[in-house]
Amino acid sequence: MKDWWQRNFPQGRQNLIITDANGYPVQIAYGEKGTGKPLILLHGLGSWSYNWRHCINPLSKYFRVICFDAKGYGFSEKSLSRREENGHQVIELERIIKALCDEPPVIVAESLGALVSLALAAKSPHLIGRLVVMNAPIFAETLPHWAMGILAQTPLEVIQTIDYLRLAYVFAPIVREVMAIERRKVLFDPSILTEEDVYWITYPFIEIPGTLVKVAEELQIAVKEIENLQAKKPNMLTEIQNNLSAIECQTLILWGDKDSWFPASHGEKLHQHLPNSRFKILDNCYHDASTGAFELVNTEIIKFLQDTNFC
Repeated sequence: MKDWWQRNFPQGRQNLIITDANGYPVQIAYGEKGTGKPLILLHGLGSWSYNWRHCINPLSKYFRVICFDAKGYGFSEKSLSRREENGHQVIELERIIKALCDEPPVIVAESLGALVSLALAAKSPHLIGRLVVMNAPIFAETLPHWAMGILAQTPLEVIQTIDYLRLAYVFAPIVREVMAIERRKVLFDPSILTEEDVYWITYPFIEIPGTLVKVAEELQIAVKEIENLQAKKPNMLTEIQNNLSAIECQTLILWGDKDSWFPASHGEKLHQHLPNSRFKILDNCYHDASTGAFELVNTEIIKFLQDTNFC
């Protein structure tokens, strides 16, 4: 099967070295297509750049579209010898923007990526020209899926052993089937997920050691955040919520009307807290908006950026 990066980006997969939040050099995989103002596509938890497969070409007609895999995800380097601290994604996103963009980009972000981008927009407003967030877990009170709960409760040493033994590779057909079933549950029309989609979505988990460990670690960080939120202890979720009013850039909030993970009422609440925001419900859309409602997503992004004079 032809390499996805080579097929979608003129220069294929490129690599960028940044200093991560722990102060170590780390290699970030990315691709870019188009010319003009920069537009960064930021994926969610457990995903990688492939999740934006339906958005790259349409948006690249107007922008220099940049897709990157966050540290530990997809084809980016996994720092397995070091435990992550909450908030590392925000620091690393800031450094990636500074390395790849010579002007404030548009950030289009989904799920956990949307939460990270909101945190950065409040912390460093000068770095973002426009912001588009989709189905953000900004008001989450629990992990939205049973499998996430299992990974979050499993000691990392056990996950590392599974990874070391390459069990995902050994049982690749089962892994693909299970992940296909779960991915189709977050799509209004499950039939749009092709066998090729399943192959690439599961590729990092099956072929690239460290991916499962990274996802489990992020989920354990998320659980701790939610526990601190409920116990009214210091936590990043509360900090981001309290800083929403400081976000200055024009923001578009897109939300699936049938998102069972984070309901559309969360999107409306986010809109009320952001002074320069617009809120759009995506009809017949579950949590995976970049796949399940990509045509509407692309249309709304372009319209928003034209309306706000960013095209």
